[in-house]
Amino acid sequence: MLCRIKVCGVTNVADARMCVEEGVDAIGVNFVQSSARCVDVAQAREIADAILGKALVVGIVADLDVGSMVDLRERAALGCLQLHGDEPPDALVPLLPHAYKALRATDVAREGEYGGEHILVDGPSPGSGKSFDWSIVSALAKRRKLTIAGGLHAGNVAEAMAVTLPYCVDVASGVEVPGDPRRKDPVRVRAFVRAIRGS
Repeated sequence: MLCRIKVCGVTNVADARMCVEEGVDAIGVNFVQSSARCVDVAQAREIADAILGKALVVGIVADLDVGSMVDLRERAALGCLQLHGDEPPDALVPLLPHAYKALRATDVAREGEYGGEHILVDGPSPGSGKSFDWSIVSALAKRRKLTIAGGLHAGNVAEAMAVTLPYCVDVASGVEVPGDPRRKDPVRVRAFVRAIRGS
């Protein structure tokens, strides 16, 4: 199975289009206010409209109520939501199948509490660019459509994939312009995709 590629923290149309042209399958737009990569609904909708039909647009949210998440998904034309806060399992249920839970590696034992086919496991400090011991999710990848995130870049993603055999890999800081978390570097995006797909 071909591993899917998600570039997260995209903040503008130009970067979204560039990622799609390089072969990325999904674009993440971040609505978490504390993130340096946060966008508003209008920015997210502009990105979604620009790549409609070319890549999945995933909205990253944290600790919103279900009604707010449904409203956001519709207004920003999102294909899917990634719940990255401390949402209880029952908050995910009414959003399925167009949502999935993201867990820190330290909380991976709780994955069975959350429904749906998909699950994401991030490093212990999401957004920090720090990875985790990938071997702890290798069994999980056999049961769920697993996305791994946290500290991935062109230099280590092949090893991460070999250990976990994930459904998808998720990158943010590993493909950014150095010193600017709001811009993606075409050279780094290309190298990341090639490390996964070859040539």
